[in-house]
Amino acid sequence: MWANINYLAVLAAAVASMVIGSIWYGPLFGKKFMAVSGMDKLTPEQQAGMKKTMWMSYVGQFLASLLMFYVLAGIIVGFEQFGWDKGAMAGLIMWLGFVLPIKIGDVAWGGNKTMFWLTSMNMLVTLLAAGAIIGAWL
Repeated sequence: MWANINYLAVLAAAVASMVIGSIWYGPLFGKKFMAVSGMDKLTPEQQAGMKKTMWMSYVGQFLASLLMFYVLAGIIVGFEQFGWDKGAMAGLIMWLGFVLPIKIGDVAWGGNKTMFWLTSMNMLVTLLAAGAIIGAWL
């Protein structure tokens, strides 16, 4: 199963997730995310400090995405869900079975409902795209 993974597809899915995230948390919902997370209240000095170390967050997120999509690729290969549509369905199932319950737990234990919707829907779009990319390339 793991030997048949297309590593280029996993890499493409990770790059796509970064593009989706930059659009999602930029022009689409950036202002809402900044307000909900309290980042809009940071001083210019605090913002400058964050910008200096932000590259580490991007690298960490990219590595985490590579791991997540490697596992998703293993599931797609293991269950022979070849094709973009079946790959996207595998992404949807992963979102329903793992991401959504974790995010609901976050809200149940005091999390912000707006942040729940922002992050959950971003993960849905990301997993659908990643599944479609990986499924299409197998």
